[in-house]
Amino acid sequence: MSLSSHLEQLKKKHSTLSDQVEAAQRAPGTQDLHIAELKKEKLRLKEEITRLSS
Repeated sequence: MSLSSHLEQLKKKHSTLSDQVEAAQRAPGTQDLHIAELKKEKLRLKEEITRLSS
């Protein structure tokens, strides 16, 4: 897999997680722990994208 295709996959995952975080925050009864886990994974992906882009 080339670096550019790997970056595109990471960006798609990041976008999907962003949508999931927004939906979880709007949904009543969503546990804060679940939202925090989604945010941590989103941040991890963002850091990897940044690292690979530089």
